[in-house]
Amino acid sequence: MSRFWSPLVNDLVPYVPGEQPKLPDLIKLNTNEHPWGPSPRVIEAIQLEVADSLRLYPDPNADALKQKLADYHGVTPEQVFVGNGSDEVLAHIFYGLFQHGKPVLFPDITYSFYPVYCGLYSIESRLVPLDEQFAVRPEDYTSDCGGIIFPNPNAPTGRLMSLGDIEKIVTQNPDVPVVIDEAYVDFGGESAIQLVDRYPNLLVTQTLSKSRSLAGLRVGFAIGHTDLIEALERVKNSFNSYPLDRLAIVGAVAAYDDEAYFRQATDYVVRERQRVTQGLASLGFEVLPSVANFVLTRHPLHAGADIAAALRERSIIVRHFNKPRIENFLRITIGSTDQNDALLAALPGIVEAS
Repeated sequence: MSRFWSPLVNDLVPYVPGEQPKLPDLIKLNTNEHPWGPSPRVIEAIQLEVADSLRLYPDPNADALKQKLADYHGVTPEQVFVGNGSDEVLAHIFYGLFQHGKPVLFPDITYSFYPVYCGLYSIESRLVPLDEQFAVRPEDYTSDCGGIIFPNPNAPTGRLMSLGDIEKIVTQNPDVPVVIDEAYVDFGGESAIQLVDRYPNLLVTQTLSKSRSLAGLRVGFAIGHTDLIEALERVKNSFNSYPLDRLAIVGAVAAYDDEAYFRQATDYVVRERQRVTQGLASLGFEVLPSVANFVLTRHPLHAGADIAAALRERSIIVRHFNKPRIENFLRITIGSTDQNDALLAALPGIVEAS
């Protein structure tokens, strides 16, 4: 502890992102990045924007992007909030919507940034256990609280909740915000954005990092009732009026202009996910049903940490979470066909070893 730190900083337990190794020739299946690059239209739009105009501030409201997202999702621009990646959007949600003196509810196995935000903003949290199949049960979200948040599909499990079950949670909690974090929904899920006009307490977040192949550009957004959006705008304009730069705005707009490329890219990941799942199952792995660009899997005869270490020796990196209930699981990003082939070729020698 530094003598210059505030008491809050001393007590923080920061989020630990997936490893970004600097070594060459590694097969990197640990951070859920898309195996394809972004649409060529994105590259073209960014290149055109690299000009003298970079001396000028970007549009603080990112109106062009808000309009594009509103048109795409069938809402109004006033129902759209944009930020520097969905992590920033989520941070503003925790600060702007969950400060009610009551605990925020989220699953015991979920995105590990949620408890970090609670620590940063001194918000009480309450973990709600997933069931034995690692699924969210709507009936578990009925206690008095100050907000509810969970990913759909959940991360790191990859399991999808139906829109009907989401509606149950929303209607059971009409007086608190219910936030659905849809970072992975484009890989086979159905977005809850279609429900926001029915439920003023429902807010849905998404990111361009996964299905749009733009993790390096940092663009995220939320869609919901204008009252919720206004709260986020007030927080954002008290923190950073320019969260998206000029390149991010034009690149994000261009990503939504190329629907054909988006469909091809997501379909590719879905096909490879099915193939990897079948390959893992043939080796004796249990694989949770995933609707994301990753799978969560374990082998009954081997510790997850041991398999991860053995894969690393073969220059393949996957994510291991040393946490209760999932300590023997590995989260494996769906990579390119060649990367997935290398993974499936390496595993037999690992799991068959005595």
